[in-house]
Amino acid sequence: MEKLAKNIKHLRALKSLTQEQFSIELDITKSRVGSYEEGRSDPSIEMLISLSDYFKIPIDALVKNDLTLSQDDTFIDIGNQRVLFPMRVDEHNENVIEVVTKAASAGYLQGYSDTEFIADLPIMSLDFLPTGKHRAFPIKGDSMHPWVKDGDVVVAEFMENPTAVKNNFCYIILTKDDGLVYKRVFTRELDKGFLTLSSDNKAYQPYKIHTSEIMEIWQFKLNLCIGQYQEDELNPTNILNLMRSVGIELKDLKNRVNKLEIN
Repeated sequence: MEKLAKNIKHLRALKSLTQEQFSIELDITKSRVGSYEEGRSDPSIEMLISLSDYFKIPIDALVKNDLTLSQDDTFIDIGNQRVLFPMRVDEHNENVIEVVTKAASAGYLQGYSDTEFIADLPIMSLDFLPTGKHRAFPIKGDSMHPWVKDGDVVVAEFMENPTAVKNNFCYIILTKDDGLVYKRVFTRELDKGFLTLSSDNKAYQPYKIHTSEIMEIWQFKLNLCIGQYQEDELNPTNILNLMRSVGIELKDLKNRVNKLEIN
């Protein structure tokens, strides 16, 4: 278990512990810590559970993922465990935007917490985006038509807490059952732990998910339009119908315009 040995040593170093201090924390000998970190022996199942509980990192991540590229701020807390959130920087130590290509999106559910998977993604930089962790995702299908089309790329900002979502805003959401989806989110049942995911294309029915099902959530920031819009897609009637369907009250909008004109 070459990765496990390196991971134990790296995670111990992140906590600024010597081998002796770490051995006391785990109630084992210093020599056992050394043998694990040097790959001379593998931890038992019981010890893997202890290591997982201590670092608050799933066993499969300890064994399968290369965590040596991670730092404390590249882990996020989900429930009582920490999940690796790989983040890449450029030569100036500035955040870059990883681009999840169409090919990579198929494996994103398995690779989203893997530093090697993220390291293989192409990157881009947009200087006008505010500080934060951003990632670009390809859009498939027509569920968010006409504002976002099949083939467009959405740039979104990572959110650590799905309960902090804003009502009637759009998000990229990763769940085990559905993988990556781009939906408009409504929070009317957030007090019960549920979010309603809705498509702007009303041919698709909205559905609810519990916040505990969410593995990652990203707030929409901008859309990189790849194709061209047809004239009928920008028809004022279609736009007004869409505005009504997502709950925007035209009467309220008119009142706001009148207030602006008066001021």
